Amino acid sequence: MTQTKQNKRGLARTLTGTVVSAKANRTISVAVTRLVKHPRYGKYVRKTTRLNVHDPQDNSRVGDKVQIIQCRPVSKTKSWRIFKLIDRPEGAEEMA
Repeated sequence: MTQTKQNKRGLARTLTGTVVSAKANRTISVAVTRLVKHPRYGKYVRKTTRLNVHDPQDNSRVGDKVQIIQCRPVSKTKSWRIFKLIDRPEGAEEMA
């Protein structure tokens, strides 16, 4: 799931996740899910990480599948920005 993209400043990490909150101004929360093998039992466990992402156009909705890219820190907790919208489900809630 982690890919790298070549740009003028070097390699940038990209991740794919689902928007879980879009209440803040120009900020969305994206849940990124990954599978990790348990060290003792060998079973694959699903781990979820919530990242704050900068959304300059403020057009993402809850439920959207997005691709995000790592960037310079925008604020204390935001060091990712939205790269592209992959999928928008039919019943995605409207922003107020």
